[in-house]
Amino acid sequence: MLEAIAAERAPLLPGLPAERPLVMGVINVTPDSFSDGGLFLAAEAAIAEGEAMRAAGADILDVGGESTRPGAEPVPPEVEQRRILPVVRALARGGPVSVDTRNASTMAAALEAGASIINDVSGLAHDPEAARVVAAARCPVILMHMRGTPATMRGLTTYREVVLDVAEELADRLEAALAAGVARERVVLDPGIGFAKTPAQNLVLLARLPLLHSLGCRLLVGVSRKSFIGHYGAEPDPTRRLPGSLAAGLAAVAAGASILRVHDVRETVQALAIWHAIACARDHTVARMDRVNVPAVG
Repeated sequence: MLEAIAAERAPLLPGLPAERPLVMGVINVTPDSFSDGGLFLAAEAAIAEGEAMRAAGADILDVGGESTRPGAEPVPPEVEQRRILPVVRALARGGPVSVDTRNASTMAAALEAGASIINDVSGLAHDPEAARVVAAARCPVILMHMRGTPATMRGLTTYREVVLDVAEELADRLEAALAAGVARERVVLDPGIGFAKTPAQNLVLLARLPLLHSLGCRLLVGVSRKSFIGHYGAEPDPTRRLPGSLAAGLAAVAAGASILRVHDVRETVQALAIWHAIACARDHTVARMDRVNVPAVG
């Protein structure tokens, strides 16, 4: 376990920095996503949003054509592909694109269109062909923790101990991916904040996030605008949850998250730049102190 925690993580993709957390910008090409549904349903609007996010500092753009908010109904893969493929083709010319999908046929089509990362909220459990597609493509994959489906997950929040249970269930999804031929160094794990978790369970997961490093993979955390921020921050409007999103995101980074999945890219990039600068200054001070012979006290 100590070896898995301490192991150096390789860059997720060539050209992506490994020395700082990455920012993944969310582009929902959907009519019903919880905070921006319908805003980017037209391909032109989604492409413009992606280009703006990249200009604001996004390292990765995450394009999705099916809402997975609590209570959402499934979308047929052909509809999902019709929504996202023009967006993926356009945005992949400018940098890394991740595709948020549970469907193997959509994964394959998106990879062919230029996507380089698969982000599956079901952890490759929804579609029996998904792991084969990812293994054959040898691309990075994000395995998220979720119980049930978006339509049923609200009733599946009973845990013995939420962090240990999430770790155990993520370990099962990781082992299934490895058995299918996915390389461990290409796997990113996501604790699934807001998916089959109560507001209090989300806080506990964030507070004890370092426990998940024992699985030996990079961690992605998505807290942006989520309902637990509205619950504890007394803000019912998802679009007005930026301060809480930044606070929760920085807490996740301080606990070792490698990637933040966010709606508000420019603000997150600025917050991370200051966080990183302070961390570097602290580390430099500690390194200097290590070279000073300080007399023992007490």
